[in-house]
Amino acid sequence: MPPTRTTVAKGAAVSIGSFLLFGIVTGLLPNPLYVRMVPRTLFDYTFLILTSLFAGIYVAQQPTTDRSKDDRLAFGSTIAGFLAFGCPICNVFLLALFSNSMLMTYFDPYRPLLGAVSVALFAGLLYYRHQQDCESCGRVVESESST
Repeated sequence: MPPTRTTVAKGAAVSIGSFLLFGIVTGLLPNPLYVRMVPRTLFDYTFLILTSLFAGIYVAQQPTTDRSKDDRLAFGSTIAGFLAFGCPICNVFLLALFSNSMLMTYFDPYRPLLGAVSVALFAGLLYYRHQQDCESCGRVVESESST
């Protein structure tokens, strides 16, 4: 089923909203509310853009069946993306679980890998959903043409 204007508008709103929200909260978009403690890198901006874009595309894809498993994977990919471009020592959740030095020593070097996994999972999910929609559209077209 091709996307309607409404679903495209919802997807665009989610993309722009998540980009602004995540960008401000993580300090990638400079603002007076939050000062980032770790230098910004190209990977941080790349993962912010891709995570926001994929979240918007996910919302824009009109669900045709129950896809609660898809929702969990999309949520997990979004969280992994957020952890990948977020400041590791400014993340209260991570800081509560681990020490500052442990985060910088063991977590920070693997943030690009976490971001790549997040993007790969999201891209795979979007591709899978697109293929499922194409197959269901193909079955509808075949059944209409045979009658």
